[in-house]
Amino acid sequence: MHAQGGLAENAVMTAATDGRPVAVTTRRGPVECVVSGDGPAVLALHGAMGGHDQALLLARTIGAPGFRYVAPSRPGYLGTPLSLGRTPAEQAALYRDLLDALGIERAAVIAVSGGGPSALQLALDHPERCWGLVVVSSVCRRVETRLPLAWHLMKLTARCGPLVAAMRRRAARDPEEAARRSIRDPALRARTLRDPEAGPLLRELQLSTLDRMPRRLAGTENDVAVTRGELSFPLERLAVPLLVVHGTDDAAAPFAQGEELAARVPGAELLAIPGGEHVSIFTHRDLVRARVARFLRAHAPPAA
Repeated sequence: MHAQGGLAENAVMTAATDGRPVAVTTRRGPVECVVSGDGPAVLALHGAMGGHDQALLLARTIGAPGFRYVAPSRPGYLGTPLSLGRTPAEQAALYRDLLDALGIERAAVIAVSGGGPSALQLALDHPERCWGLVVVSSVCRRVETRLPLAWHLMKLTARCGPLVAAMRRRAARDPEEAARRSIRDPALRARTLRDPEAGPLLRELQLSTLDRMPRRLAGTENDVAVTRGELSFPLERLAVPLLVVHGTDDAAAPFAQGEELAARVPGAELLAIPGGEHVSIFTHRDLVRARVARFLRAHAPPAA
């Protein structure tokens, strides 16, 4: 693989040590990215209203120690221009170019929600670059349900800075109220927020979504368009080891899609989370993290 020069490599090494995002120069343009840890590479792909911060949060929530996590802002999020990749195929090619720029031959991929389609495309188009794939709470075909009113209200809210700031202050003061929509069961919500590890991670997710909202909107609108478009994959041809993680009560990404994905990919594993919703990686963190760690360690390439 060909790195894009010493400046990019030096900047990325700095990001790896202090967590600062840097713009990595790829053949298609600059990709905002954070690198953390040492070991076999794992590409962490965030979902809607995300960015490099939430990609790294995904790795911190369910990733295992002993791996090097590459956490980019996907196209249309924060510092990565949407023009670098609108379709899953374009985004998959961009991930390949990012790995090239970082001098990474092969990586596993952990993708959540809206990051799932491009992760599947990467494994299909560039299987030689991917040694394992974990797809969490995502979809593999077109979503037929109508967008909720909350989506349209969020788009309006995102462009009103003072209102977003007030919402962020309220979420910081009352995390239980902020979590009410994503965790409907009161007992499960309270238990998750009380958890000394999962609770702070969930609160961090809630606050990050309300930070720089306008710079997360273009990518989110694109993800919605992708999942409501002609989305389909030749899943029977996917030859990369696959673990599907999906809650049975996921309202944003129906559980049937996770079941279909696991059923159609030869040799795929399915971790079904009974009663789990779209934020199962927080509500059932110990279960998910243990299974993901087992999967990554089973398929990681031997140390050079």
